[in-house]
Amino acid sequence: MTTNLIDLQHSDVIMATSNMAENHPVGFQWVMKAKERGAKLIHVDPRYTRTSAAADIHVPLRSGTNIAFFGGLMSSQRPVHGLRRNQEVVRSGVLEVSARRRGQPQA
Repeated sequence: MTTNLIDLQHSDVIMATSNMAENHPVGFQWVMKAKERGAKLIHVDPRYTRTSAAADIHVPLRSGTNIAFFGGLMSSQRPVHGLRRNQEVVRSGVLEVSARRRGQPQA
């Protein structure tokens, strides 16, 4: 990681892609400081962990769909109108990509 972890305390939104609470407990204290300030924590991991428990949004991706997920985030042209709406957009996109990869129509 090239970011100085102490800078996380100044973030408004943090996206963790590992079990940071267990794997980087010293660095995770800065995530919790940011949450005290009102920051939102998004945890992208197929497993439910201590980081998921602290997160505002847990996105349990299926294994192998992370590249499609992050590609969708980067190419998204939708305006940001609040965290709840973005959560719905992210979940629907993940379900769509996951269904396509399995060769099944989305339910």
